Amino acid sequence: MKLLGLSHIKEADYLTIKNQNITFLDLVERAGTVVFNTIHERLQGAQVPIHIFCGLGNNGGDGLVVARLLVEHGYNVTTYIVNFSTNRTETFLVNYDRLKAIDNEWPVQLKNEDEKPVITASDMVIDAIFGIGLNRSMESWVKKLIGHINSSNAFILSIDIPSGVYAEKPVEDENSVIYANVCLTFQAPKLIFFLPETAKYAQDVDIIDIGLDTNYLNEVNTKMELILKNEVLRLYQPREKFSHKGSYGHALLIGGSKGKMGSILLATKSCLRVGAGLATALIPESGYQVLQVGVPEAMVIYNDSDDYLDDFDYDIIPNVICLGVGLGTHKKTVEAFTKFLKQNNKSLVVDADGLNIISENKIFLSHIPKQTVFTPHVKELERLIGKWSDDFDKLHKTKLFSKKYDCIVVIKGANTITVYHDEIYVNTTGNPGMATAGTGDVLAGMITGLISQGYKALQACVFGVYLHGSAADIAVDSLGYQALLASDIINNIGKAYLELFKQPEQQINT
Repeated sequence: MKLLGLSHIKEADYLTIKNQNITFLDLVERAGTVVFNTIHERLQGAQVPIHIFCGLGNNGGDGLVVARLLVEHGYNVTTYIVNFSTNRTETFLVNYDRLKAIDNEWPVQLKNEDEKPVITASDMVIDAIFGIGLNRSMESWVKKLIGHINSSNAFILSIDIPSGVYAEKPVEDENSVIYANVCLTFQAPKLIFFLPETAKYAQDVDIIDIGLDTNYLNEVNTKMELILKNEVLRLYQPREKFSHKGSYGHALLIGGSKGKMGSILLATKSCLRVGAGLATALIPESGYQVLQVGVPEAMVIYNDSDDYLDDFDYDIIPNVICLGVGLGTHKKTVEAFTKFLKQNNKSLVVDADGLNIISENKIFLSHIPKQTVFTPHVKELERLIGKWSDDFDKLHKTKLFSKKYDCIVVIKGANTITVYHDEIYVNTTGNPGMATAGTGDVLAGMITGLISQGYKALQACVFGVYLHGSAADIAVDSLGYQALLASDIINNIGKAYLELFKQPEQQINT
C-alpha cells in the first residue's frame, strides 16, 4: 500500500475533481459524509455529548459537514469555531452556512484563551481544527485550547491527521498537538503515523475511502510503501518439486565471541528456519560445541583462537555472508575484519558488532559490495550516519548514506523501515514483546537465509522484516509480550509463512 505525501494528496484531489467532474466542495461533502458514516456506525445514535472543533480551512469544512449530519440524525452536538485567522476557505464558509440553516444552536465562536468549553471524560471530541494543510505556527491561545482538550480525558477522534501535526516535518511543540484516540485518515496512510516522534499522536488509525482518483493512486510512484500481507505475497517464491538443498543456497555466518555465542546460534538457526539450503557458522573454537548441539542442521568452521575470531578464512563457496552477530571488537578481530572486507566479493548482511566496527572505521565502507544490507537499531544507525535532529532528518540522512554506498539500510524499531536510495518501506508487523535480546540476530539470519534462496537483497529485507514481525505476533498470542524470547520468533517462522495464505487482515498496526 502506498504512503501518500502532501504533494500526492493535492494531486489526487485535483485529478479527482477533474476526472469525476465534481467541485472541491463536493469532495469535502463526500469526505465528511464518510467520516459521519463511520462515527454513526459505531455510536448507533447514542446520546453522548459530542464537541466538534472546526478550524477555518478545508479540515474545518470537513468537520462542519460531520456536524450537520450528526445534528440531522439527532445526536447531541456542540460545534465550535476556532478563529485563529481572518481567512476562511470556501468549503468552510459554505458548510458553515449549511449548518446554521438546520441547527437552532449556531456554532460557538472561540477567539481567545478565556473561552474554554466544558468537556468531561464521558464526552466525545471531534478534532477538525487544522488537518494535513497545517503550515504555520499556532497562536498561543490555540495551543492552550488544544491542551485543554487533551486534559479533558474525553474520547478524541481526529479527521485526517491530529491537529498540530505537520504532514512532512517535525512537530514544533508536543504540548500543542491533539492526542487522538482514533484518527480517520483519508484514502491512504501517511508516513507520520509510523514514525516514533509522531505516531504517538494517534493511538489507532483507520483509513477511510473517499473516492479519490483510482488511476492516479494506482500509477503514482510515491517511493514510500506500507508493507502489508498483499505486498509480501508478491515477493514470495514457491519451491519447485524437484529442487534440493543446493537449490536454496549456502549461507555463511561469521560471528561469535566468548559470552556471545548465543547471537550466532540464533542467527544461524533463523537462517535455516527461513529456508536456506545450507548454513555454515564461522566461529571461535570455544563455540564449536554450542553450535553443533544448538543447531545440529548447521555446519561449523572454527579457527584456533578460543575466545574471539582472529581469522575469517573459509574453504566453502557461500552465496551470501552474514557478518557481525556476537563478533566482538577485539583488536585482532578488527584486523581480520579489515582483511576480509578487502578480499570479499560476496553479498553481505552486516549487523551488531559488524556495524560497530565499520562505524569506528568508516574507510571500510569503500570496500563493501553493492547491495550490502545493514541492519542497525537506532543507536547503531546514529554511529553509522551521524546524529539527526528529528525523524524526517534521520530518514533524509539514511537515504543519502544509502545512495552514497549503494546499500540497503534496515532501521529496526516499532515500525521497522527499510531504506534503499530514495525508497522507503514501512513494516506493519511486530509488537512490543520484540524489545528483548536476540531479536535483531534472528532478523539478520532471516534476511541472510532469504538472500541465500535467491531473493534479491531489497526483497529479502522487506520480506524478512515482515516475516520476523509476523512470527513474533503469532508467538505473543500464546506467550504475551513480557515472555517473548528471540527463539520463540524462530519457532514461529513456519507459522508466519502459513499465515501469508490466510485471508488478509484489515487492521493496520501503527
